[in-house]
Amino acid sequence: MAITAQEVNKLRQKTGAGMMDCKKALTEAEGDFEKAIDILRKKGQKVSASRADRETKEGVVVTSVSEDGKTGTILSLTCETDFVAKNDEFSAFANAILAEAVKADAESIDAVLALPFEGITIGEKITEMTGKIGEKIGVSHLEKVTAEVVEPYIHSNGKLGVLVGLTNTEGADVSEAGKDVAMQIAAMNPVALDKDGVDSSVVEREIEVGKDQARQDGKPEAMLEKIAMGKLNKFYKENTLLSQSFVKDTSKTIAQYLDSVSKGLTVSSFKRVSIG
Repeated sequence: MAITAQEVNKLRQKTGAGMMDCKKALTEAEGDFEKAIDILRKKGQKVSASRADRETKEGVVVTSVSEDGKTGTILSLTCETDFVAKNDEFSAFANAILAEAVKADAESIDAVLALPFEGITIGEKITEMTGKIGEKIGVSHLEKVTAEVVEPYIHSNGKLGVLVGLTNTEGADVSEAGKDVAMQIAAMNPVALDKDGVDSSVVEREIEVGKDQARQDGKPEAMLEKIAMGKLNKFYKENTLLSQSFVKDTSKTIAQYLDSVSKGLTVSSFKRVSIG
């Protein structure tokens, strides 16, 4: 049967697929619009499956903070190429997914993928988009922070984002301090908030490395433990947020900087999401 340009354009507007793909789908579906959509979606599924082993080292990180400023959500949508990542439609899709995740208070990526979106699920829409753009895409991170004040930060390349939760604000304007700390987290990538938050396996590894280094330096066995603990304390200072030197004023730690902004001000939690 003959497929009109108007029908092709209608399907293209609905799915975002290419003109020739839309025409072929309508022809195969014998003009049945909904069946043509399914055909395009199935094409996307095939593309998605064929690219399942492809690496997605590009993409965008997006954030959202609730109106009361107390809850922040950060999400990453990944793809294969920088060309796609910088596309306005791709970025808009990431923000649309984030908006639905926030609205539904989704707690996991699986929950996000199951949410309704334009008559299908987000997961199905991602498959559809995979078929449209011809490369693998997917949601790789979903994180939340809840605190008295949550400040977001997105690095200029759009591939790195941070949420930082501040507590003991005492009603002070801490937005600039929050941004400073978020930028610190982006640049220095701390492993934890403080030494109590460092995973025990990391602590054990650092102690063993410290002992091995001291042993190789010819230090007596009786001194190895003490030397390793000294190195561990240095690790804490360099790699836990509140103990790190503040990059804008290295005479202060982050904890001291925050206390100088408002007495008792501190970070309760943070999330850092990076692509690539």
